[in-house]
Amino acid sequence: MMLPELLALWHVALAEALLLVALLVAINGLDDLAIDLLWLLMPRHRRAPQPFPPVSRLGSALPRFAILIPAWDESAVIGAMLQRLLATQDWPDYTVFVGLYPNDPKGQAAVAALADPRLHAVIGEAPGPTTKADCLNGLWQAALAQEVATGRRFAAVVLHDAEDVVHAHELAVFAAHLPQSAMVQLPVLPLPDADSPLISGHYIDEFAEAHAKDLLVRHWLGAAVPAAGVGVAIDRAMLGRIADARGGLPFDAASLTEDYELGQHVHALGGRGRLVWVKAEDGPVATREHFPATLAAAVRQKSRWLIGIALAGWDRLGWRGGWVNRWMLLRDRKAPLMALLTLSAYVIALLLGIDGLLRLALPMAAQLPPVAGGLTRALLWLNWTLLCWRLLVRALFTLRVQGVAEALLATPRALVGNMINAMAALRALSLYAKALRSGRRLAWDKTLHRFPVLPAGSAP
Repeated sequence: MMLPELLALWHVALAEALLLVALLVAINGLDDLAIDLLWLLMPRHRRAPQPFPPVSRLGSALPRFAILIPAWDESAVIGAMLQRLLATQDWPDYTVFVGLYPNDPKGQAAVAALADPRLHAVIGEAPGPTTKADCLNGLWQAALAQEVATGRRFAAVVLHDAEDVVHAHELAVFAAHLPQSAMVQLPVLPLPDADSPLISGHYIDEFAEAHAKDLLVRHWLGAAVPAAGVGVAIDRAMLGRIADARGGLPFDAASLTEDYELGQHVHALGGRGRLVWVKAEDGPVATREHFPATLAAAVRQKSRWLIGIALAGWDRLGWRGGWVNRWMLLRDRKAPLMALLTLSAYVIALLLGIDGLLRLALPMAAQLPPVAGGLTRALLWLNWTLLCWRLLVRALFTLRVQGVAEALLATPRALVGNMINAMAALRALSLYAKALRSGRRLAWDKTLHRFPVLPAGSAP
């Protein structure tokens, strides 16, 4: 093939690839824009933080809570986490169940060092790691056993992880909102990490936008609200209904994202889940924690999320509910495709640069028509506008939730987040394909956790 034919083929291939990528990016951008516009159309009281509910509003019969904390290989953090939770939680009636494993003596020792009647260590029969859902099932059974032993029923079950900084007023907020909802989720606020402002910090922007906008829109539209797995309370009767439908165990031990599926199960049974923002004297009543600070750890964590929500979730949950809920399922499941699409856009940008160099170096290439035709140029301008809007919205929500310093980093962190998401998508697709071929169950692919050094009574 001669040079003119090669250049013509290069031009056609690049032009078609650019048009396809531009079109898909535009569709994704308009989908995100629709959520932004719906948030703006929401009644103001649904967007604004609510005042902290005084205990006097809750009546005389205060509900009893069971807090479930799965803890495989968490000896580095579980002791400090439990010590702070037990010292600061301003609620009179709750029991903490910690799920441990027979082959984790350090974890058992860390929990045993805390002599508190509200704390119960539950050591499973199988060696770890199993899955987080399997561990939670053991904790659920322990909570049921204590109900029988004490003759008192829990009002709700609360889920937390071993690295969580639990707000002192959390249970009071749950008590105020559970009578109207089957599941109540509190915001998750990633803690800033001075040593990892971009990798760990990009979680700050993602959670700010998801928990201050996206989940509020889902609740307003009547769609399922996915649980975050931490800082979430489920009505005891509702969780019992889910357990009854699953042979007595509410969590599927084969699931890697049992928290996400929990919100879908609640919705399928007619319950309403919601995320609530409540403002206390020290800021939002929320769960705070450190997120992965290294590239490898962030990719591992996000690949697990993608497998559980977008890949296995498609097989496990199907397309439930009406068109609104199916739209939200589509938004969740498009994540791997959009991550790879973003990577493709970066590749196209590189190829356009190469095309420009060819046009400068070769007169024959300079005579070719522009790569972007009229439709492609229109799409590129639309995508540029949507990109600027997306970056502005993300920065504004980070500003609203975390302040000016973090908001200034939101734009450079968007690039870092895109690369992490693309790498996670590639890893998730590879792992899921291997699991399908081998028939093996995916194990608990947990990340190394950290707990901040905080005085017992301080806010994070």
